Amino acid sequence: MNIASLKKIVLFALLFSFLHSFSQSIELSKDTQVSVLTCGTGNESYSLFGHTAIRVRDTVNAIDVVYNYGAFDFNTPNFVMKFIKGDLQYFAVAHSYPDFINQYQYEKRSVYEQELNIPSSLKQKLFDNLNTSLASGDSHYTYKFIDKNCTSMVVDIINKTLDTTAIVKNTDTDITYRTILYPYFDNHFYEKLGTSIIFGKKVDGLGTQLFLPFELQKSLKNVSFQNHPLAQENKTILEFENKVPGSWWNNRYTYILFLGFIVLINKKSIDLFYLILIAVIGIFFTFVGFYSSHLELGYNYNILLFNPTLAGLIYFYWTKNKKGIYNLALFNILTLVIYFFVVINKVHFLLVLPLIITNGIVLVRLAIQNKKRIPIII
Repeated sequence: MNIASLKKIVLFALLFSFLHSFSQSIELSKDTQVSVLTCGTGNESYSLFGHTAIRVRDTVNAIDVVYNYGAFDFNTPNFVMKFIKGDLQYFAVAHSYPDFINQYQYEKRSVYEQELNIPSSLKQKLFDNLNTSLASGDSHYTYKFIDKNCTSMVVDIINKTLDTTAIVKNTDTDITYRTILYPYFDNHFYEKLGTSIIFGKKVDGLGTQLFLPFELQKSLKNVSFQNHPLAQENKTILEFENKVPGSWWNNRYTYILFLGFIVLINKKSIDLFYLILIAVIGIFFTFVGFYSSHLELGYNYNILLFNPTLAGLIYFYWTKNKKGIYNLALFNILTLVIYFFVVINKVHFLLVLPLIITNGIVLVRLAIQNKKRIPIII
């Protein structure tokens, strides 16, 4: 362990100890305000869905602190594999409100506030719960895209404080998680394509669980507690128009251009390269489906499109086995037809349709090229 790591551990230990004693010794005034902050979306992958935090403000005791359950450490060993596996640890941190808001001002991301209408005793209880959670390490959690994130953790600790399941999902419960997520990727084409094909069956379920910041914001407007609205009207702290930087490559045109090139060039080596690429993606989907504990990645019917069996083309081409190539092409044409009917009523159907068409043309071409010719006897 190096000196820098040791200093970091000591610093966190001191901070947690301070927060624990702080929460035990400070009695909030009757003028304390407790609110849920909803932060706007950004252009980085980690900020595409926005963010949720809790603010506690007590001018009498000079307290204005924001509790943020969305922190993680990029220096975690094997960070990428832990994220894919689904055992990456997230944790809560406390910021001063000016520091928190300055960061969003710098990133030009909107921030909205909903003050909670709860008695002073429950504000104190929530404040104590938040600080105890930070000091004890209970705020550490294993991140799950839908089931456990910065929004669900905020919901959990507020419901725990209120001693009832007051905050529940009450909007858009009749549409799927996939449909709910889809608009967040507007102007981020390959992010939209990537998530559409890597997510499996779970995200096609009805979106009955709160997992996105703006869903929580909408739901809070309709939640009652002790016969009155739990949250006051939404208040705008910062507001920016979310402008997406232009990209010469991250758009539908490069996607269509690439697939059009595959179809029009009509060359065996290009077709083989394309199908092997499709197979490699399918092998990756199969691997993460079994390896990862992210349930969103399991039961991924998109492997009917990105079929791992296409990797067998390498062997059949190497052994010059035309019958094997022909049968493999027919098998994949069949799975492609099945896939077409599986996704025809899904929100991402039009997004993957060019891939379906390209795969179909290349596979039919491959089957025709390797079909055994029947001699005609005159």
